[in-house]
Amino acid sequence: MKNLNNRKVVIVGDGMVGSSIAYTLLLKSNIQDIVIIDVNKDKAEGDALDMNHAMSLLGPKDIKAGTYEDIEDAHIIVITAGAAQKPGETRLQLCDKNKAIFDSIFAQMKPHLNPESIVLIVTNPVDILTHYAYTKLGLPANQVIGSGTVLDTARLKFLLSEDTRIDPRNIHTYVIGEHGDSEVMAYSVTYIAGVPIYDFCDVCGRCKNLHHLKKLEEIGKEVVTSAYKIIEKKGSTYYGIATAVGRIIDAIVNDTESVLTVSSFVEDALNGRIKDVYLSVPSIVNQHGAVKTLWPAYSEDEAEQLIKSANTLKQFY
Repeated sequence: MKNLNNRKVVIVGDGMVGSSIAYTLLLKSNIQDIVIIDVNKDKAEGDALDMNHAMSLLGPKDIKAGTYEDIEDAHIIVITAGAAQKPGETRLQLCDKNKAIFDSIFAQMKPHLNPESIVLIVTNPVDILTHYAYTKLGLPANQVIGSGTVLDTARLKFLLSEDTRIDPRNIHTYVIGEHGDSEVMAYSVTYIAGVPIYDFCDVCGRCKNLHHLKKLEEIGKEVVTSAYKIIEKKGSTYYGIATAVGRIIDAIVNDTESVLTVSSFVEDALNGRIKDVYLSVPSIVNQHGAVKTLWPAYSEDEAEQLIKSANTLKQFY
């Protein structure tokens, strides 16, 4: 087996999400080798050629359409292949279709899979399929992760920023649980410039009564339904998730020990009420993947919602 190329990423699936991730990585100086694999080889070759034409403007990289042999030295393998979510369809309804697609992918991956590679699942339902990948690929749990609720957390920060008129980079919050309808807004551990969210309006004096529970509930519902709205309007989401995946890849390649709400394996949490499930929770991400999950002091209601979300996911194992 080849030694890992720490700056190499292979993307399996060249739909709108996969190609957007490839383009996001093209713009990053820390990624040197990008390989695109797709059943439609012409599409993968076309995207690779299109991006190669940008290299004289950005600096040299190796971008190509490839085969599963190319994963042998890849630090990160990003899987985006799968059936697309249709208008009105939940992520959970995609489960069986995409498990079948994954079976075909894994059969081709396994002969070439490096035991040190990180597999990053993006295909929905991401938490369930990340668990499925873990059971099939034989890698340690920390090396099989999902994009989780990194995008949902970004959406929540954006909406809170719009309402408070505060830079979203100064808003510290998490969306936890399923990347889907049962996800939980962790308002009890949400801070704006170090101020608890429930106190911020009194401290700031210029926002729109954000601390009212009804307003927070409305924002939470908008986070949950954001993807559905985008799908209704343009067919699919890809820019946001591509940027979120780029952020996760940065944490892995740069070994930054970033805390991100990736889908991680939870062996035992909340006094045994969550066990052996892949769930989107704050996790320390470095060159070895998601190496540790963190458990802030969520409110009792949020903890109960998180347990319910975990149980919802386990029904599909």
